[in-house]
Amino acid sequence: MSNIHPSSVIAQGAVIGADCTIGPFCVVGANVVLGDRVVLKSHVVVDGDTHIGDDTLVFSFAVIGEIPQDLKFDGEQTRLRIGARNRIREHVTMNTGTVQGGGETRVGDDGLFMAGCHIAHDAAIGDRVIVVNSSAIAGHCVIEDDVIIGGLCGVHQWVRIGKGAIIGAVTMVTNDVVPHGLVQGPRGVLDGLNLVGLKRKGVARADITALRAAFQMLRDGEGNFQDRARRLGEESDSDYVQQMVAFILGDTDRNFLTPG
Repeated sequence: MSNIHPSSVIAQGAVIGADCTIGPFCVVGANVVLGDRVVLKSHVVVDGDTHIGDDTLVFSFAVIGEIPQDLKFDGEQTRLRIGARNRIREHVTMNTGTVQGGGETRVGDDGLFMAGCHIAHDAAIGDRVIVVNSSAIAGHCVIEDDVIIGGLCGVHQWVRIGKGAIIGAVTMVTNDVVPHGLVQGPRGVLDGLNLVGLKRKGVARADITALRAAFQMLRDGEGNFQDRARRLGEESDSDYVQQMVAFILGDTDRNFLTPG
């Protein structure tokens, strides 16, 4: 049994999981699927072809699953898929995808999306991602696991941010960010490694040392950025360095933020 406030509007066809709580003045569309124990606090709108995973908590005035903010969108059937145990705070917006971008916006598990942040069409957000207040993730971005994006940030369309990276507050990110990178400044500069995050996760000292040496080679080595990455792949046996190399040599539509 779910607890649904009588002032809320649940369209016919919506699927409400076990033990959900839907507070006052919420609106849930006909193609919405809520997993078990999802909580919509009050005044929440969930629409479109949207699935929200188990144990996710959505705070007041969030709008989840509305159509993309893309002038090319022409009413096609696209999707939003949100994983389990996310915390989606007040005034957050998350849009469905576009046909041109694959038709689906994806959000992983265990994320924290703070008040007023925006997840645009066709973005792919990993697990344990934190997006701080009033930051915007543009269309087609890929945000890998364990990324932290500070407040009042903007992430440009098609940008990839690698696993474990951290973006300082009030930063505009216009190019790809390597895994575990630290980016800060009004026009984002790759300014080092997220050493605090690595230590908090208990990464071995040997791997942190290898990452620091890799960062130095990427900054000072001979050849272009990809050449330096290829040499790192040949020379390092650290899984963390190999993860960084694979990211740099992977497909992308943007350039990279390179070490300053």
